[in-house]
Amino acid sequence: MDVPPPRRAVIRALGLRKAYGRHVAVSDATFDVLEGEIFGLVGPNGAGKTTTLECLEGVRQADAGDLTVLGLDPVRDVYRLQPRIGVQLQQAQLQKRVKVWEAAHLWAALYGRPPADADRLLDQLGLAEKRQAWFMTLSGGQQQRLFIALALVNDPDVVFFDELTTGLDPQARRTIWELVRGVRHRGKTVFLTTHLMEEAERLCDRVAIMDRGKVIDVDTPAALVARHCPDRTVVVATPAPDAAERFAAVPGVVRVTRDDGRYRIEGRGDGLTTAVIQAISSAGLPVTDFHVSTPTLEDVFLALTGHSIRD
Repeated sequence: MDVPPPRRAVIRALGLRKAYGRHVAVSDATFDVLEGEIFGLVGPNGAGKTTTLECLEGVRQADAGDLTVLGLDPVRDVYRLQPRIGVQLQQAQLQKRVKVWEAAHLWAALYGRPPADADRLLDQLGLAEKRQAWFMTLSGGQQQRLFIALALVNDPDVVFFDELTTGLDPQARRTIWELVRGVRHRGKTVFLTTHLMEEAERLCDRVAIMDRGKVIDVDTPAALVARHCPDRTVVVATPAPDAAERFAAVPGVVRVTRDDGRYRIEGRGDGLTTAVIQAISSAGLPVTDFHVSTPTLEDVFLALTGHSIRD
């Protein structure tokens, strides 16, 4: 059986440090980003995500550490790197009265690309009907789609998105998620920052959790949850008088509490839910409600840092 070759790291950060005067924005950031993945740098506002991103893009120079993007130094090799990356900045804006097609054609010209490349992207991103619209008339989701088009117009190998869906409503946010997945399906590597843990959990292949300038852990969302928050909770509503005893005897259960006919069953391991279902079935217990509470990336962040992502 042929084993696929391991994917190469297209971004490497080792011991990245960046300070502004006495304020240390990034004190120790180490991670790799693999070719063809969506990689998320997650953490609260002020964690150092944007500074890390800007150092990788060559917008800022790191004070210490080793950084490479596509094998190039972001500062020393900036002019070789720029044509190979696409960037959407957190505070991106365009002139209010620039038209969609004008912005797209301008970006294409800057990279020596034909206008047809820009028009094709506008079509693919659902902006064909907005070609003649001024930037200031676009909705938040349409503006973000335009910024994605501008980031892709040079056909980059790596695309950087900084807080791409901040301020968007849930429907627009999910539309942008699908567009980002589409970028990855084009064979691109996507590096994004977000403070929305749900976004990282649903969108990213791997995430790096960052807080107070440090990268605390890096892995897939599922692996991070399994490693740092192994507890599981099953809630069962049943009138059976002996339910508490039966649930307490289930392998892996560490605590059973009752509140008005509802049993909260706490334990560890992915097999807890199956074991509880088997206990209900074997005993023939009548059940009027059943749901499972599983930890999320936000629970992981709380476990690692001791405070909520919203703090």
